[in-house]
Amino acid sequence: MELIAVVMLVLLAGGWVVLNRIGGAKYRSVMKLHMEGLRLKRLAPPMLYVVERLKLMSRFPLFFFKIQRSIQKLNGQRYSAELTLLYAGEMMAYGWLLLMLGCLLTLAMKDAAGLAIGGAMGVLVPAAMIKDMHGKVVKRDQDILTELPELLNKIVLLVGAGETVQKAISHCVEQKKQQVHHPLYRELIKMKDDLEGGYSFQQSFENFSKRCAVQEVSIFTTTVLLNFRRGGSDFVLALTDLSRVLWEKRKAITRTRGEQASSKLIFPMVVIFMIVIVLVGTPAFMMMNL
Repeated sequence: MELIAVVMLVLLAGGWVVLNRIGGAKYRSVMKLHMEGLRLKRLAPPMLYVVERLKLMSRFPLFFFKIQRSIQKLNGQRYSAELTLLYAGEMMAYGWLLLMLGCLLTLAMKDAAGLAIGGAMGVLVPAAMIKDMHGKVVKRDQDILTELPELLNKIVLLVGAGETVQKAISHCVEQKKQQVHHPLYRELIKMKDDLEGGYSFQQSFENFSKRCAVQEVSIFTTTVLLNFRRGGSDFVLALTDLSRVLWEKRKAITRTRGEQASSKLIFPMVVIFMIVIVLVGTPAFMMMNL
């Protein structure tokens, strides 16, 4: 088993060096792209070469489509294909490092368990990365849904007070321009920039809906575009009905988050309970032995 570990270690290290020389320069432009959470970009070029050489993205289109869709929601549609490739290289780099670590553990412990641990971690860590990205996408969509009803209420009040739809939305965005990290207002700020750059209101609003990629935002966009020309009570009534539905969804999301937060406290409470039992029970057992 030690011989197998040595051979695998040499192949993994030598393979990285060879592949880096062959295809490393090809991916320099991709390496310059920024994506939050990537830590092994310097080790990624050989992995990117393997992904493209083996045509993994065309062999597993559904898997990579889901990753690219999540990346588009979190980082925008620009360079989404390149970022998907970079993220795949990051996952493979983690698997490669952990497999090397398993070989080193096997040599240190002189047991095949080290190689098994390294191989298992090499599969679990990339899976955890995908799960973490999915969690970020879900949180982003929920943040948009929880903030959208408040935005609708402000628009309804401003339109009812005599403002036009465009001015009402611009006024709401101007009030929240400091919240650039909030997904909803980040996309609204981009929509306002599009309007100032010469795009029509309809085109800017449709692009906003595509970037958000949330069903409720699409309904909001459709409602606004169908009714903003008519204005008056019809427009206010349509947004009020939509706002009522969105408030119910916001309540459901808040309730779900509360349940998730309480469920996360169960394990620490069990651990604390066990510690208390040990602290209280140990002296009693010691006295019984005496």
